[in-house]
Amino acid sequence: MSFQGEQHPGVVDTPPQTQGFRLNHTMLRVKDPERALAFYSKVFGMQVMRRLDFEEMQFSLYFLANLEPSDNVPEDVKARTAWTFSQKGLLELTHNWGTESQDDFAYHDGNAEPQGFGHICFNVPDLKAAQAWFDKHDVTFVKRADQGKMKDVIFVKDPDGYWIEVIQADLMVGKSDS
Repeated sequence: MSFQGEQHPGVVDTPPQTQGFRLNHTMLRVKDPERALAFYSKVFGMQVMRRLDFEEMQFSLYFLANLEPSDNVPEDVKARTAWTFSQKGLLELTHNWGTESQDDFAYHDGNAEPQGFGHICFNVPDLKAAQAWFDKHDVTFVKRADQGKMKDVIFVKDPDGYWIEVIQADLMVGKSDS
């Protein structure tokens, strides 16, 4: 690999000890797993790779991925668990048991004050088609592709209010040349 990454204050040369490190997943806490799984599978085409239940601590983890036809996912549960934890870009939905039946329960989305976590992002092959797909499925928009100062970028909300940025990679060229 010859690309060394952009240089900015605070960036250091990649330590050789980090060779092979990769971001595996991002975790979001969800109130109702059935509702969240329906959203991510129907609207974003994700599949559950593994569910892990922790009965003593009363929570479940759902690891979701967008699969490619070439992905060779093992059927064997142990092999699939190892495969899941070796992937890039998974979404982990964490359900603390009982939250689904609490009417006034909600997680902080990270965008309301005090701000913290911002969003996850999906790249799509056709932004206009994706926006129409979201409309068809009554997805809540924060921002449509033609709104605001950042054109060709969509923000939607999932059932728990988390923001999801949606982009088309080739439309991002030239957005910032700095």
